Amino acid sequence: MNRRQFLEAALVAAVPRGLSGAAEPNISFVTEPRARLGVASYPFRAFIDGPRNRDRERGKPGMTLLQFPAMVREKFHVRNIEPLDSHFVSLEAAYLGELRNAVEKAGCRVINIPVGVGESLYDPGAAKRKTGVGNAKKWVDAAVALGSPSLRVHISGVQGITPDVGRAAESLRAVADYGAEKNIVINLENDDPETEDAFYLVKVIEQVNSPWLHGLPDFCNSMLKGDEKYNYDSVTAMFKHAYNISHVKDSEVDNGKVFRVDVGKTFAIAKKTGYRGYFSMEWEGEGGPYEGTQKLIDASLKYL
Repeated sequence: MNRRQFLEAALVAAVPRGLSGAAEPNISFVTEPRARLGVASYPFRAFIDGPRNRDRERGKPGMTLLQFPAMVREKFHVRNIEPLDSHFVSLEAAYLGELRNAVEKAGCRVINIPVGVGESLYDPGAAKRKTGVGNAKKWVDAAVALGSPSLRVHISGVQGITPDVGRAAESLRAVADYGAEKNIVINLENDDPETEDAFYLVKVIEQVNSPWLHGLPDFCNSMLKGDEKYNYDSVTAMFKHAYNISHVKDSEVDNGKVFRVDVGKTFAIAKKTGYRGYFSMEWEGEGGPYEGTQKLIDASLKYL
């Protein structure tokens, strides 16, 4: 067993596959504070070249997703990355192999992949839900190819349709079952205040009732409603259902208005719930992503 294989074996313990609903994920979590930190590619979207990245700003120096792991290791001394779906060039096997090689060459690993699935998972149309589920399964396969233990699946909205727990649960049960077959955890994030409200997601997670479907708590997204109590209640609810991944933020900018959270208080919530997973830096405040990410890393190390 070489060093890479040993690390993979230590970080993700093997579990039976093909036993949907029977096996549980069994990630052997690290405890050293810096080893629990990750860096998301989303804050660097203005810098990342790729045919699907609409947020690239051409006036800024560029890099590809293949170069992102080495940058994270060099600048932030962090080994875990969280690449966004729109920063991938494709899902072709050759490209995924090239990306995995770049990750391993940098001495890094992928800890989660945030993805959209094209169609709403609670769309009244069964065919559209089926498309969304099918797209999610393609990303499960990509996670396997990259050695990622999980995905974050985005639940998009449908104009004029209230988010539906039953239809979303039906779709996500199918995705979670496929994740179980492939040993990939599916996560839901309190991201969109309308379609991914934390308490709505908790209802979906509890209805599916699968060890392969969990919450991904974001420190600040629920603060966009401007209600501190609601935000911390939301984060608490999400951490109670979290398993392996969360997003660290100290602030969020929405239409020019800055919303801030107490990072120390949020880490205390995570600790109280017994959360043992990764903390991925997803800076989204004022200033630039390089200094913003370093600020979040420093704060995370302080509270961990």
